[in-house]
Amino acid sequence: MPTLLEQLVAKTSRRFEERYREPPRWVVAAPGRVNLIGEHIDYSDGFVLPMAIDRYTVIAARENDEARMSNDRTKDNSSFVIRHSSLAATVFSDATNDEVTIPLDTPQRHAKGGHWSNYVAGVMAGCVARGLRPSGFRAVIDSDVPLGGGLSSSAALEVATATLLEAITGVTLDPVAKALLCQQAEHEYAGVPCGIMDQFASTLCRADHLMLLDCRSRQVELIPFTDPQLTVLIINSNVKHELSGGEYAQRRDQCEAAARKLGVSSLRDATLDQLEAARGTLAPASYQRARHAISEIARTVNAAVAVRAGDWPAVGQYMADSHVSLRDDYEVSCRELDLLVELADAIGRAGGVYGSRMTGGGFGGCTVSLVETQRVDGIGRNIAAVYQRETGIEPTVLTSRPSQGAHIVQAPS
Repeated sequence: MPTLLEQLVAKTSRRFEERYREPPRWVVAAPGRVNLIGEHIDYSDGFVLPMAIDRYTVIAARENDEARMSNDRTKDNSSFVIRHSSLAATVFSDATNDEVTIPLDTPQRHAKGGHWSNYVAGVMAGCVARGLRPSGFRAVIDSDVPLGGGLSSSAALEVATATLLEAITGVTLDPVAKALLCQQAEHEYAGVPCGIMDQFASTLCRADHLMLLDCRSRQVELIPFTDPQLTVLIINSNVKHELSGGEYAQRRDQCEAAARKLGVSSLRDATLDQLEAARGTLAPASYQRARHAISEIARTVNAAVAVRAGDWPAVGQYMADSHVSLRDDYEVSCRELDLLVELADAIGRAGGVYGSRMTGGGFGGCTVSLVETQRVDGIGRNIAAVYQRETGIEPTVLTSRPSQGAHIVQAPS
């Protein structure tokens, strides 16, 4: 039976041929990701431990001989207006049934805030600035990375776009530079001040490995996760609570304030003993945020050690402790996420669950659990049924093994 990626590649290629009456020459894929542990510590120079999931953004493309636009022709398509000679990319999103034309010499933001094409245009601009200058082309984008669940659908789109331009031009970017290029595109073209984990994971993760990323040095260590008896269960609560404003920035400020009080450049360099000694000088909220950051950094490093040793009960305990810290000290969980974790914890080790925690920014989104492969389907169904009964919300359940990062699926030989 074809894999999920193979099915998506076939669907996207077929859609390209239906739309443009010829088969694609290039097909690329970039995955979403889930973070096993290491939450809200990137801005404290900590460590994170994500993996790529087997849900991808796929782009199929072919050169377009008609992409050169003459001076006497104006094309107005989805707010892009091109009034000069240029090469252009015509890009269609199957998910939104929306097509845009992006000039390749001067890629532009879309007039509408938050439009998917901003991510694409930003990456194209970054690639062009680094010497990747493709001829005009047509492309179709499709994805099975869930939107809005904290699984990095935007990073998958960015990294897939950069991978496509690599395939078309034959120029291979340094993987770290590629990830940073995509992060910059999200900052400048989409207006989202994201950290580095998502783009690094989509670019650098490998099948059957977790990625331990040092957010200070940007060094990556790939840690084998090859035990077939273990599967990662991801459950999307399908809620996203509206915040009153500034919660994430406030927490970052509180961490930075605590670091200043402790006399360190970031909480990466602090210890819990130092924090306890300085507790009386800290605002209560700053103390709590710092306690989460310092302990979460240690948990992530220790979890990586436990993964290397195959000590899955220890990994599960670190995940459980992480959720408690995010819930109580960092205060970014919510009732729905807590319920999903409580349901997983109630099944426990005897029922096939090693550990569970919220993942992502919080206030909604997903939980991630480490479970026995042979029981994962039943565990997912049981948790989903109780969750829906108690909340009236149908969750989305998916499972994944650590999957391959961005790669070229098809290119001319």
